[in-house]
Amino acid sequence: MRLKLTYCLALVLATIVVKPLHAQQLPLFSQYLFNGFLTNPAYAGLNCYSTVNLTAREQWVGLENAPTTHIVSFQTRILKQSFIRKSAAARRKLMRTNTSGRVGVGGYIYNDRVGLINRTGASATYAYHIKMDKGTNFSLAISGSMYQFSIDRSKIITDFKTDDPLLNSTALNMWIPDFSVGLVYSTPTYYGGISANQLLQAYLKLGGKIDNTYRLYRQYNITGGYRFEIDRDLAIEPSVLVKVTNQLVAQADISTRVYYNEYWGGLSYRTSGAAIIMFGVQVNKLLFGYAFDYNFNSLQRQTYGSHEFMVAFKFGDSASRLRFLNR
Repeated sequence: MRLKLTYCLALVLATIVVKPLHAQQLPLFSQYLFNGFLTNPAYAGLNCYSTVNLTAREQWVGLENAPTTHIVSFQTRILKQSFIRKSAAARRKLMRTNTSGRVGVGGYIYNDRVGLINRTGASATYAYHIKMDKGTNFSLAISGSMYQFSIDRSKIITDFKTDDPLLNSTALNMWIPDFSVGLVYSTPTYYGGISANQLLQAYLKLGGKIDNTYRLYRQYNITGGYRFEIDRDLAIEPSVLVKVTNQLVAQADISTRVYYNEYWGGLSYRTSGAAIIMFGVQVNKLLFGYAFDYNFNSLQRQTYGSHEFMVAFKFGDSASRLRFLNR
């Protein structure tokens, strides 16, 4: 029985941390471009707005114990006269005179559940923005996080009618610290960035022993995109996100978004075997977005796809067009 339970716990952890080719360690987002801060800490305060963003993702709907993610983030630029302390209807002229601040800060709290595994944590970010000529910015940041990694004891089924002695002596909760770094180069027409997450590559513990098999892998996110201005009301923006682990396992999201006034829509292809359709609208200072993922891989017969909802509220000056909000 001891071997059976140990194998059960090992299998659960292996699904999350041993096989990055077939599973995900970090939460997955389809609308990452509207909150680049979630994939790269250097986006904190980059657009000089103060932003609160809520994202809820239900992945692989219909599959038992499928991943679910909920995250609330906040970011702002520390200016001489902060947008937080001013009216939400601040004038554009006021925004231009107050963007001399170089420091951006941000943070988020999140809950990510996959089967028996639950991660709940928080992160804080410090970013520094260097303004260059003609609207060009170079940004770099460091982020620290702490989260609780836990296994739901109530979902573990054993052959014993009473409490299992091995299960009772095994620590199924642990606190894990981590760090991330990132940099972004952006201009009014194109942008690119790179970030590194899970720098500490922490090992996980079962009971009182550390097993080197169960570890978190460092992940690198590389982003890039270009904005084609068709006219004042219409723009097209192709972009790409490439995620690479230090095990040289790669996955890419190749996307194209179209903006028309306050509306936007887009299509993405994920190389792991998924197509994504996205659309949204801006209403005053609120931004609403929705994404649906359809799988082409072996999960197609077992799931109804994935749903992702996003709501953002931006303080400060209102941009007239959405395409400037992803900087």
